[in-house]
Amino acid sequence: MMQIDLKGKRALVAGGSRGIGLSIAKAFAAAGADVAICARSVPSLDEAALALRGYGHKVSAHACDLSDEHAIKHWVEQAATDLGGVDILVNNASGFGRSDDEAGWALSLQIDVMSGVRCCAAAMPYLLDGGGSIIHIASISGLSASTRTPPYGAAKAATIHYTRTQALALAPQKIRVNCISPGSIYFDGGVWDNARQNNPALYESIKQGIPAGRFGTPEEVANVAAFLASDLASWVTGQNISVDGAQSLA
Repeated sequence: MMQIDLKGKRALVAGGSRGIGLSIAKAFAAAGADVAICARSVPSLDEAALALRGYGHKVSAHACDLSDEHAIKHWVEQAATDLGGVDILVNNASGFGRSDDEAGWALSLQIDVMSGVRCCAAAMPYLLDGGGSIIHIASISGLSASTRTPPYGAAKAATIHYTRTQALALAPQKIRVNCISPGSIYFDGGVWDNARQNNPALYESIKQGIPAGRFGTPEEVANVAAFLASDLASWVTGQNISVDGAQSLA
């Protein structure tokens, strides 16, 4: 049986204090990696770090505003110092820009697109030192028209395109770049938990539109991320994998 082994790897997860990001960080730690996470909320960051330390590996947790170029550079440098380098980078942060106006577009472009670009730029000197893996978290909203959330969908489409461009450019340096596009993922305090409580009609409509009959879980996304980060995916680069229970096909 093949097992995912990340022992000796140093993994950075931007936006790793809850939901998909935290589940990815936990999956990496469970596979033996040292893990660094960041988020804006210090209480949730502290709680996440405590959970990650239970796996027995190095954990680095620092507050970071992922819309701020200088804050991102500082976080990556701190994390690399704490862990002794960088082998894996996961860009998970999202501003969830929904409104088709200046505010919605600015939020999506600054966080969903530019935080990933900036994290990659800051981590590149470490990744070039020995190769590694970059994983972007996009969304199935980036695969087709997204009338409910135009800036979010466009930002995620840009992330998918950027994945392919990076993968081609960085292959000679033995850096693999892949993307995961989750469908509707439910977790406490998340977008769909909020919809269940405050917009039940939308919640039920989305749920009924998922062929698998349910929302996905953060752990199901994390399992794919752990595979892509591992040597089991050593010949996989430039790919976008939908984790959505066939939602994007419906």
